[in-house]
Amino acid sequence: MTQSRRHLDFFAVSILLMLCLGWGFQQIAIKLAADDIVPTLQIGLRSAFAASVLFLLMLRSEGLQVFSDGTLKAGLIAGFMFALEFLFVGEGLAHTSASHMVVFLYTSPIFTALGMHFVHPDERLSRIQWSGIALAFVGVCIAFLGPGNAEGTSLLGDAFALAAGAIWGFTTVVIRGSKLSEAPAVKTLFYQMAMAALMLIGAAFLMGNGDMNWTPETTVNMAFQAVFIAIGSYLTWFWLLRRYLASRMATFVFITPLLGVLFGVLILDEVLTASFVTGGLMVILGIFLVSAKDLLNRRRARLLNEALK
Repeated sequence: MTQSRRHLDFFAVSILLMLCLGWGFQQIAIKLAADDIVPTLQIGLRSAFAASVLFLLMLRSEGLQVFSDGTLKAGLIAGFMFALEFLFVGEGLAHTSASHMVVFLYTSPIFTALGMHFVHPDERLSRIQWSGIALAFVGVCIAFLGPGNAEGTSLLGDAFALAAGAIWGFTTVVIRGSKLSEAPAVKTLFYQMAMAALMLIGAAFLMGNGDMNWTPETTVNMAFQAVFIAIGSYLTWFWLLRRYLASRMATFVFITPLLGVLFGVLILDEVLTASFVTGGLMVILGIFLVSAKDLLNRRRARLLNEALK
């Protein structure tokens, strides 16, 4: 029997706010430890820890037949894309600010919507969604090409961040169009973390960036990234999705870029240019318009069901 989803209560809202705070802070955490461990290696190490824990959870629930469900091929593809996304995140953070990274990274819903439009006929974009994409595109152009770059930012780093957002969005399309869409969340996350661990740790050493300086602060930072971000936050999100309305939860994601920018300014003393602020707000508004169709459709369906009762 399918479990009915509930409206958000105080418990769910509290957990969602904690998740958004963590997701908004993760770019700052990577930046804070960058002098001791390069960002790409940080992400690879936290992914390796997460993959190990997730594999044990899979063995416990599925036994030795864990990869016999036909998800291996799609899992490797999605995992490769996930690793490529975070390779761009890691290298991007070496060339741009955490504020720029979080805004451009969270353009991913734009690319998911575009991908679903061309792959799935039943998910064609509406006029309001095309308007959102156009608004976000203009916002990206303004943020990219506005007069002067703030210290610690560059076009190359911003391009890496945008590429990461695009790959994240298209990874969602791949997952939804494969057997992974019906696989347990733990398994989908395992494929992504395992590939990220292999590729990012390997890439860091190949580029000569394998040095690590384990200070107490770095150890706490990496523990936060591995336990809270790489495992806890994603599994908690999937757990909430099974119990609460996805349309209500989705609205909270929009505050993550804003929190990331706020943390970047307050903790890292990052400077925001007027063009980036203007463009960033246009991007976030555009993302909201792209997601508005699903929010409105869910509301109409609920009102219709209530009227038929």
